[in-house]
Amino acid sequence: MDKKIEINELPKIPGLLTLPLRFVPPVIHNTALVTALNRIFTDALQEGELDFLRRRVLLIRVQDAQLGFCLTLIGDRLVACNHRRTYDLVIEGTAYDFLLLATRREDSDTLFFNRRLRLSGDTQLGLYLKNFLDALEPEEQLGPVFKRLEQMTSLFEQVGKFQSLTRGIRMKN
Repeated sequence: MDKKIEINELPKIPGLLTLPLRFVPPVIHNTALVTALNRIFTDALQEGELDFLRRRVLLIRVQDAQLGFCLTLIGDRLVACNHRRTYDLVIEGTAYDFLLLATRREDSDTLFFNRRLRLSGDTQLGLYLKNFLDALEPEEQLGPVFKRLEQMTSLFEQVGKFQSLTRGIRMKN
């Protein structure tokens, strides 16, 4: 019989590892992400598949990494935007949950239904984003990056097992 994994048992980035990320200005994180996304989604951007983000602001919040990525579409490119703006849509979850989504180890419906990924803000924009993500073929679009994401996901799962063991030891003491 399968044991259902509880939310607090899921792998998270250890807090100590997130410390250096706090010293990097958000503009650097944002710029790195939009640069990668523009390369990955070149065809989708040229074909207008991301036009639903035009003049709309999306915040991607990675809770365990304590990072937020703010982006919008200008012309045919995703661009980083100021974190002080009002967001039309916020999607948040842990790094592990975003990896599960990117590698298709979990489908978006399951992640959203189980509240592991959460959307807030404009529901229509959220639906467009979800449909866009569901239509992706990650192995095809990400190429060699997909293999690295798979490896990172497996690493997270190993970290999660270790975290579960250490929680069990602390509870016994």
